[in-house]
Amino acid sequence: MFRRKIVYMIGFMGSGKTTAGKKLASSLGWSFIDLDRKIEESLEMSIPEIFEKLGEEHFRETEAELLRFYSKKENTVLSTGGGVPCFGDNMQFMLDTGLTIYLKLTPDQLVSRLAGSSDARPLLKGLKGEGLLAYVQDKLREREPFYEKSEIKTDGFSADIPSIVKAVKNSFV
Repeated sequence: MFRRKIVYMIGFMGSGKTTAGKKLASSLGWSFIDLDRKIEESLEMSIPEIFEKLGEEHFRETEAELLRFYSKKENTVLSTGGGVPCFGDNMQFMLDTGLTIYLKLTPDQLVSRLAGSSDARPLLKGLKGEGLLAYVQDKLREREPFYEKSEIKTDGFSADIPSIVKAVKNSFV
């Protein structure tokens, strides 16, 4: 099957998908799209507001719809939300239409990145310390089977952008 030149950055929240995605897009000379920002623009609310006012189910439906809309782009790196691959057939859709890159971190690494922003993330609201670690461990265990389907898996803590660029170029030859 023909795959468009689109790269999907996937991984747990806080894994660095946006940061690495921007660097990758810049290195490739491609466009960058942050799916969470597009959801906020589309619904004219922040993600916490969307969860509070419309609920997670509405958020996930919008997320899947916009994933499919933006997947039509060429020469684009698209950073997804942490839950995107785990809902509906989103992971299979991404595998069928582009290249997936999983930024992998340990639960401890994720907690160190998420600890300061847990109240701004609806799924982490009110979680601190051991509660945050337990949640991350549980959710990561649940989501990792989806993430592991990615064609490229790399260390999200210190993503080697030049190596990822080479792998991306090789996969679209």
